[in-house]
Amino acid sequence: MTSRIVRALASGLFAVALVCAARSTMSAAVRPPKLQYQMTTLPNGLTVVLEEDHSTPIVHLEVWYHVGSKNEKPGRTGFAHLFEHLMFKGSKNVDPDGHTSMISSVGGQSNAYTDDDETVFWETVPSQYLPLILWLEADRMATLRIDKDTFTNERQVVKEERRMRIDNQPYGRLTEIIYDQAFSVHPYKHPTIGSMTDLESASIEDVRAFYHTYYVPANATLVLVGDFDTAQAQQLVTQYLGRVAKAEQPVPRDIPKEPAQTKEKRVTLQEPWPLPAVVVAYHITNDGNRDSYPLHIAAKVLSDGESSRIYKKLVYEKQLAVAAFGQANLIEDPNLFYAVAIVQAPHTTQETADALIAEIERLKSEPITEHELQRTKNQFTRDYITMRESNQGKAATLAHAVVIHNDIKTGDSEFDIFQNITIADVQRVARTYFTAENRLVITLMPSGRPSAGAPEGR
Repeated sequence: MTSRIVRALASGLFAVALVCAARSTMSAAVRPPKLQYQMTTLPNGLTVVLEEDHSTPIVHLEVWYHVGSKNEKPGRTGFAHLFEHLMFKGSKNVDPDGHTSMISSVGGQSNAYTDDDETVFWETVPSQYLPLILWLEADRMATLRIDKDTFTNERQVVKEERRMRIDNQPYGRLTEIIYDQAFSVHPYKHPTIGSMTDLESASIEDVRAFYHTYYVPANATLVLVGDFDTAQAQQLVTQYLGRVAKAEQPVPRDIPKEPAQTKEKRVTLQEPWPLPAVVVAYHITNDGNRDSYPLHIAAKVLSDGESSRIYKKLVYEKQLAVAAFGQANLIEDPNLFYAVAIVQAPHTTQETADALIAEIERLKSEPITEHELQRTKNQFTRDYITMRESNQGKAATLAHAVVIHNDIKTGDSEFDIFQNITIADVQRVARTYFTAENRLVITLMPSGRPSAGAPEGR
């Protein structure tokens, strides 16, 4: 009997040892290999990043122009997004919409997007068509066609996009309202898509000036990831894009800095929406700042999905809201964390706002649990790994590190930063940023409805 017990214990200990070893191996294997890239700058100022990946016979290209809606002046909003459209409408050697049709004709894909801080154009093609996409990008960087008819037509397209995505959607203007109330001078105050008034008043001279100021080699980063030889790809990039003329003037970076908020702000507004909503927002730091990483975790714990603290408390437990969500918008310049609750009758906006604030305050006084911390780290690890499973994911990671962080090494180093965040770090940033004097509370009432306990605007 004794020997059987000893053998069983030994067997059990051996099994435990195997599990521990397996876990150790898994832990060591979780972190994918570092990105293997080569980075250069051409004489005209274009930044070039190349990473070979021969796993599939394709090449992915991204051109990041360091211009977004934050580079627009008051009264001239929506230009960056408008250029996302105009860049597909022809250049000296390419007919309108020819860029897209050429790429699709060889089995490739292309698209673009505009954000607050950058405008991105990308193509994925079979690797033998690398010269084609480099030529296409060079042609529109150097010789974009901006004629009056094209400008007028695309302005109408953008206006219709705004109607469809924002103006005609319930709660479609929510983000626009939050940022208009939260910012006083920084251009994050206005939406990327622009306002109808500004789009209508824009002249073709304004648009051409914007193009010649920002769509220049020194304001662009080209990233190639895929099936190519690095030396040959570098030669092709130089051959096609190195010939684009250097800008005569440096790219302006005169972005007004938002002054610090010194006291709580409360506002009550009316919108033609079916149910009241309340928003609680706080100014936070920028992407890449040491505090941005624990803020990511704090935001996930508070407001990311139905397992978040805010959703469980307001929707499940207290049934104050039919929906609750939020995010930490960590981008190039200091931005916002905000949480939103859509109020459920017969509850008032006042008690819903109080509950939102209480849940955010709880993060300051009651540390997150080890389980909450590990869950968010696991989510980040998953995202980090899956982003590197495709050429497009690798390219986006490298371009973001160069353009937004101004440090390509962060494409790899952020993994270790997240893994080393502690519970104390999360509580520290909550106490730093989620203060009463840094708080904005917006109450949004359906038009024609009483305030339902909403605080008076002030």
